[in-house]
Amino acid sequence: MQKHSLIAVAAALFAAGCTMAPKYERPAAPVTSTFPTGGVYDAQPGAAQPGARSANGMAAADIGWRDFFVDPRMQRLIEIALKNNRDLRVSVLNMQASQAQFRIVRAGLFPTLDAAASQTKQRTPKNLSVFGNTISNSYSVGLNASWEIDFFGRVQSLKDQALAQYLATTQARKAAEISLVSQVANQYLTVLELDDLLKVTQGTLKTAEESYRITKLQFDNGTGSELDLRQAQTVVEQAGANLQSQERLRAQAENALVLLLGEPLPADLPPGLTLSDQNLLTDIPAGLPSDLLTRRPDIMEAEENLLAANANIGAARAAFFPKVSLTGSFGTLSPTLGGLFKPGSAAWSFAPSITLPIFEGGQNKANLDLANIQKNAQIATYEKAIQTAFREVADALAARGTYDQQIQSLERNTFAQQRRLDLSNLRYTNGVDSYLSVLTAQTDLYSSQQSLITARMERLQNLVTLYQALGGGWIEHNGDQPRPADAPVDYGAASAPAAASAATAG
Repeated sequence: MQKHSLIAVAAALFAAGCTMAPKYERPAAPVTSTFPTGGVYDAQPGAAQPGARSANGMAAADIGWRDFFVDPRMQRLIEIALKNNRDLRVSVLNMQASQAQFRIVRAGLFPTLDAAASQTKQRTPKNLSVFGNTISNSYSVGLNASWEIDFFGRVQSLKDQALAQYLATTQARKAAEISLVSQVANQYLTVLELDDLLKVTQGTLKTAEESYRITKLQFDNGTGSELDLRQAQTVVEQAGANLQSQERLRAQAENALVLLLGEPLPADLPPGLTLSDQNLLTDIPAGLPSDLLTRRPDIMEAEENLLAANANIGAARAAFFPKVSLTGSFGTLSPTLGGLFKPGSAAWSFAPSITLPIFEGGQNKANLDLANIQKNAQIATYEKAIQTAFREVADALAARGTYDQQIQSLERNTFAQQRRLDLSNLRYTNGVDSYLSVLTAQTDLYSSQQSLITARMERLQNLVTLYQALGGGWIEHNGDQPRPADAPVDYGAASAPAAASAATAG
């Protein structure tokens, strides 16, 4: 009775396609249920500013990157990068390789059928031969079949593991594409920042050179001191050194942008906007941390890897149970080639086998221990991915709540520094004050202008980072149907067909 019950359970497992993998339960998110509040987090910008664009409550994942970025030059650069970037191309190829590996493993669920033809020629010693025939021939043609009956779900577990690993690579590809959009935007903003810094430095250098010319003329005529001359010279030399440094950084920033694009900068790029005119969406709602589980591909990748580790436990458990295999062949057999297909030459064989592990030197137990340890490691990796995502969003929200007021203060400071320089020049010209006050005011104005430009760039880059951290950058336009994670890139690049149907079959 017990034997029949065991057979019935095994048959039920096989029919249902079940495995011995543990029932999967998603680990609890190791973060709070809401993002931080109070202080800088309550000072988030809205769309009330003149000319500002609003997300209208739309989540980042639903905002197309062409709608988030309005600069036509930046949009064109992102499009080129999505087509040509080599890192993204490698990510797509890794995904395709993983999908092929899944198909290989899945094939183990089905019987194999091979056509075979063979000749066997054998010599037997004369004293052992029958009727003195020392040479014998044997010809055969037929079909060979084999099939492992997966009663305990070993192959099914391996298939589930391979599928989860494939789906993890699709999410990794998705994360790579979203990251690329953000990287191109941030690098483009860096180039714009350096353009503005170069303009400020060139203007400062021009003003400093004119001041130095006047001061030197006064010194040569005996009406000015060498101290004033050297003080004027320091501004010229400092601005000149900064100019060379910024030109070098500008060239290197463009090289970094070219690397992201995967091709040289095209000559027919559309005109771009200045750093001050980028007008990115500033009021994208953060939502809840739980939303990140379905919007962040890196978190979904970590969960797929966890599912793969869970399935691997099922394969390790099944290794303790019998393995049942069926092999057979059918064809013709003849001592002569011409007699292969004559009546009476049919031959067949059927060889079912069952293998039960008895002593493996602890290998199966060690494999099961290893599978459990690997699952625990994947749980920790999954939880770390959630914590990292939470921290990235929280950091970006904290920055978004401070940049507007910081830039307003820097703008007022720059205005005050400009006014201070004008007054210092007036006092120096009228002989009321020394040239040191002019020098100090000019240096402070230059520093204030650079700080303002850098803060504007950092504010924009923070908005880009927040857009990415909330899962934005996967769709091109608002309202687009999100592509499957394994879908080909639709920007003119040659890509292999999507494998979603193949992945979900079986």
